[in-house]
Amino acid sequence: MLHDADAFWIAAPGRGEIRHKTLHTPTADDVVVRALYSGVSRGTESLVFHGRVPVEEYQRMRAPFQTGDFPAPVKYGYASVGVVEAGHPALVGRTVFALYPHQTRYVIPASAAHLVPEGVPARRAILAANLETAVNAVWDAAVVPGNQVAVVGGGAVGCLVAWLAGRIPGCDVELVDVNPSRRAIAERLGVRFSDPASATWDTDVVFHASATAAGLATAMRLAGVESTVVELSWYGDTIVPAPLGGAFHSRRLILKASQVGQLAPAMRSRWTHDRRLELALSLLTDAALDVIISHECAFEDLPRVMPEILGASSDVLCQAVRYATATV
Repeated sequence: MLHDADAFWIAAPGRGEIRHKTLHTPTADDVVVRALYSGVSRGTESLVFHGRVPVEEYQRMRAPFQTGDFPAPVKYGYASVGVVEAGHPALVGRTVFALYPHQTRYVIPASAAHLVPEGVPARRAILAANLETAVNAVWDAAVVPGNQVAVVGGGAVGCLVAWLAGRIPGCDVELVDVNPSRRAIAERLGVRFSDPASATWDTDVVFHASATAAGLATAMRLAGVESTVVELSWYGDTIVPAPLGGAFHSRRLILKASQVGQLAPAMRSRWTHDRRLELALSLLTDAALDVIISHECAFEDLPRVMPEILGASSDVLCQAVRYATATV
């Protein structure tokens, strides 16, 4: 059984292209997936696209089904949703999520194809990877009912953290961003909005997801005594100053990294990566989350639009990539 496929490759830093290939014959343990949508994860994919992955992170930053090596040429991505065309009978015809790059059709182990629950549209399911990051962050922060929570940075991950924390009983959640257009998104997600100058201070937990030094300074300014600031931004090869002077020590702040590659320590004894991803998929039944998918393009247009999507001035939250076979 032979299948043709087209894939988006980063041919050189800042330049992408579509490459054609014939897929290998699947084994008895594989499935063939025809893509419907994929999602562009702006934070990480921007650093990869522009060749800004530090050399010492080349191995740790590899995506599960990455082909090629950093900086380029490399096929990179991890938010694909499609229909199983062949393979395990229980999966054929089912919609699945896979941590796969932007490609029209692909062969993966059946164990890597995660069923998209009924009631979750294929387009919305591309948020699963970013929502999994948000779940891990909330675990790392140990948010509890009644906490006052600030989320600095209204990108896709920041919005998902705010939405998730806002579903915890009694939590008062404020999304903080310099872009006033994020107010309508915060309202749709059921949380408050503020700009950095008027944001509520003395909060219990602060998440930082703006990927800027100014945002980190805001996050630490908003934290109350002995509060935790959870850093979700990944800066690649950029050195970012952190305001560790002033009241940092007197307020006994905790600055904590959170990264989806590892399970939150408190959850490791009973949770696996697959179980966490299945949880993220199950949470995507809320139609309010569609507001985070702010833009959409056709797969064949990726080489032209990717520099715009991942540019510094881009207003994209999450970019959906639509494949020619998308019908659901």
